[in-house]
Amino acid sequence: MDQKRFLECKKQLMRRLELTRDLTDAEIYSMIDDIIEESDPRKRMRLPDRWDMRRELFNSVRRLDLLQDLIDDDSITEIMVNGISSIYIERAGRLSRYPEHFTSREKLQDVIQRIVALSNRVANEAVPIVDARLENGARVNIVMNPVAVDGPVITIRRFPDSPISMKQLIEWGSVSEEAAGYLKKLVQAGYNIFISGGTGSGKTTFLNALSNYIPKDERIITIEDNAELQIQGVRNLVRLEARRPNAEGDGEITIRDLIKSSLRMRPDRIIVGEVRGAETIDMLQSLNTGHDGSLSTGHGNSPEDMLSRLETMVLMGLSIPIPAIRRQIASGIDIMVHLSRMRDKSRKVLEIREIDNYDIPSGEILTHKLFEYYETGITPDGKLIGELRKVGSLSHTQKLHRAGIPAEGM
Repeated sequence: MDQKRFLECKKQLMRRLELTRDLTDAEIYSMIDDIIEESDPRKRMRLPDRWDMRRELFNSVRRLDLLQDLIDDDSITEIMVNGISSIYIERAGRLSRYPEHFTSREKLQDVIQRIVALSNRVANEAVPIVDARLENGARVNIVMNPVAVDGPVITIRRFPDSPISMKQLIEWGSVSEEAAGYLKKLVQAGYNIFISGGTGSGKTTFLNALSNYIPKDERIITIEDNAELQIQGVRNLVRLEARRPNAEGDGEITIRDLIKSSLRMRPDRIIVGEVRGAETIDMLQSLNTGHDGSLSTGHGNSPEDMLSRLETMVLMGLSIPIPAIRRQIASGIDIMVHLSRMRDKSRKVLEIREIDNYDIPSGEILTHKLFEYYETGITPDGKLIGELRKVGSLSHTQKLHRAGIPAEGM
C-alpha cells in the first residue's frame, strides 16, 4: 500500500470528520470510499490495496488502528506493544514478533487515548500507568512516559468471546473430571474458594468455569478492578467495577469501597475478581459474615506463598497482629485451588487444598491436600503427561450436609 497516499487520504478524512456531526460506521466507510476515489482518478490502485487502505483508514479513526486486526483475531491471546519499535503477539502459548509496528508516536498516542476513553480513564504524564478494558472485555494495561523509557507500552490480554467451560478445561487436560465433579459439589454447597496462580495461569478462566456451578436462583455480586468476568446463567447478577480518580484526583471508587457497599446489597455470594492489596481485609471480612460460596483469586507461586501474600496484603490496609490475620484467613477460606502455566505452555490445576484451621500452639494455618498433580512423562512433541490425583479427604463436611449433598467419596 502506498504510505504517502494513505497519509494524504487520512488527512482528508480527519478534515471532513471535524466538519460533520457524529457519523455511523456506514457513513464513515462511504466517506472513505469517496476520498480513495478522489485520490486515484485513473483507477491505478489494485483492488486488494484499495480494500486494505479502506480498512486501515476506518481503523485509524474509529477503531484501534493496526491493533484492530490483532484484536479481531480469535487465535491471538496477548498483544504487547513496545513503543513504536515493535509489537509481539502470543498465539497458542507461543510469542512471536508481528511484522508491522506503529510509524509514529502520535499514532500510538491516538490509540492509547481511544482505549482509555472507552473505560472513562485518563492516561498522560501525570497518570502514566492505567488499567482499562476494551468493548470485547479484553484487559488492557498502559504504561506511558516518563515511566516507560522507550515510549508507551500497551499490553492487551484477550479473552475468548464465549466463556471457556469446565468441560473444555477437562478436554484440554487442565483439570480432571473427578476434580471438576468434586469442585462442583463444593461450589453448590457454599464453600468459600480462593484460586491462586502466577500471571497467565488461567485464574480468571477457571473462576468463570467454576461460577457455572453456582445455583441459578442466588443473588451474585461481582467486584473487579476491570470488569472481565463472564458469569453465565445467573439472572440476579450485579456487576461492580472500581473507578480511578479523575485528573484532579477526585472521584476514586476502590475495590474496598465496593466490597463494603456490596455487604448492604443483600448478596448470597460475592465474587472478587482479584485481590492485590488492602482490599484483602474487606474480602476476608465478607467471607466471615455469612456469604458462603464466595470466590476470589490472587497471584501466588504456591498455596503456601498465597497464604503468606494474603497476610502481607491485609497489613497494607490494617495494622493488626499476624495471629488475628491468620485466624481470619483460616475462618474465611475453605478451599484453595492452585493453577500454573507449565513449561509446555499448558495451564493446569496443580493442587486443591482444604484449609483446616488456625493452630494456636504453632501459630500456623493448617492445610492438607485433596488433589495433587503428578507428572508422569512427556510426549515426543513436548506435551506433558500427568494426572490430577485425589490424595486426601475433606475434613469439614458440615456445608455439604446442610446443602443436602452426600459427603461420600469427598
